[in-house]
Amino acid sequence: MSKKLFVLVSVLVVLALVGAACAPAAPAEPPPAPAEPVAPPPAEEEPEEPEVVEPVKVYRLATILPGVITDADYNTLGYIGTTAVASELGLEIAYSESVPVPDVDRVMREYIDAGYNIIFTHGGQFLTQTIDLAREFEDVIFIGEGDSKVEDPPANFWMIDRRFHVGFYAIGAMAAKATETGKIGYIGGLPLPFSNSEVHAMLQAIDDLGVDVELTYVWVGDFNDPTKARQVAETLIAEGNDVLVGSLNLGMFGVFEAAKAADRKVLVTAKYTDKTSFAPEHYMSAVLYDWAGPLKDIVQRIMAGESGGYYPLGFDTGVSIQTPLRNVSPELQAEMEPIINGIVSGEIEVVKDITPFE
Repeated sequence: MSKKLFVLVSVLVVLALVGAACAPAAPAEPPPAPAEPVAPPPAEEEPEEPEVVEPVKVYRLATILPGVITDADYNTLGYIGTTAVASELGLEIAYSESVPVPDVDRVMREYIDAGYNIIFTHGGQFLTQTIDLAREFEDVIFIGEGDSKVEDPPANFWMIDRRFHVGFYAIGAMAAKATETGKIGYIGGLPLPFSNSEVHAMLQAIDDLGVDVELTYVWVGDFNDPTKARQVAETLIAEGNDVLVGSLNLGMFGVFEAAKAADRKVLVTAKYTDKTSFAPEHYMSAVLYDWAGPLKDIVQRIMAGESGGYYPLGFDTGVSIQTPLRNVSPELQAEMEPIINGIVSGEIEVVKDITPFE
């Protein structure tokens, strides 16, 4: 290479190195943007437990009656009460009529086996068996009837205390005031505790009035035998009794027939229902009873969770004295008004005495 060319190349190399040294530095790449904060993944939620819905308990009512539902009397009232529960509370019902006492245990068990969980026995004669089964079947509610509180009742037992004696004080007072012979007769079916309490209440009324009136009491031996009842009534009429107080069921037909056949005026009082049509010219009054209201009330309480209790019948729970009195003078009607009001208000205290008579 010539010396001039070598010198030129050397100069160019030097200039290139100087230019590279003086050139601006390449801009640095910007730092990466800060990362967006990342939310932690949501914690896994515990699955909600499904709400437990208690099944609605379905109640079914079975009623057991000692007589026929067509007696226009005690058994009719029990039947009406049962059908009222069905129509107004929507319960399925069943009933058995004319059930003898020895059969009631079997009949109750059959209803329980069929799924009925409220058992109503309409009659004091069934009380012992009803309580016994209540102790055995704790998941079934039992409703029984009697004439006083039950000692240490089962938790699943409702007691209807009929308290018949209270109304019979009024009956005794009106009979004592209405008699013209000074003799009145009581005709019952059997000498049961409630029958004894009715007679004692009548005697209390006669004593409270201070009148000279003789009360004769007779038990026919059957609440539903009109023939026997008529025979007893005819005997009492022949002995001078001109007011007859009936505490019978179908047997009342016989008492009214005897009064209609008598050769003088004979007045009759009844029980449970209005029996004016049986003998309009001889009928005076009755102690009236309603089972529809009390039975509906008890079943509603059962449906609300009350499995047992004590339910006394009274003038605010199904009992009334039938007024105005029939076939009596306006004076007697006026005299009876304060007595009836006193019994209803409780001002007159009627003693409950179930002591048997000799």
